[in-house]
Amino acid sequence: MGEKTYTFEDLLLWQKAHQFVLDVYKVTEQFPKEELYGLTSQIKRASVSIPANIAEGCGRRGDKDKLRFYNISRASLLEVKYFLILIHDLQYADTTRLKVQLNEIEKMFYSYTKKIKQNL
Repeated sequence: MGEKTYTFEDLLLWQKAHQFVLDVYKVTEQFPKEELYGLTSQIKRASVSIPANIAEGCGRRGDKDKLRFYNISRASLLEVKYFLILIHDLQYADTTRLKVQLNEIEKMFYSYTKKIKQNL
């Protein structure tokens, strides 16, 4: 019998990050139009980078290579964390739910990468 093949879509971390992106897109719909090429574009780009780099990392064979992409993803997460603070301070949207989601993803990243590092 063959071993089950896992894809990035099977990872709960990726699933949560993907849902976060969908939620960011919904929230940015209410931003002022003058932010279209500023904050709106930046938070969308950084948010998409989170699950995109998780997916790319999953495609890598070695753990060191996987970790490199997961670290890029986590850096994008921290960038988005700042954008959520800025959005709140500019009073563009209530970011409470997005912050909770992002904190959960960040904790999952910590656990996930810790486990990989233990195998190095």
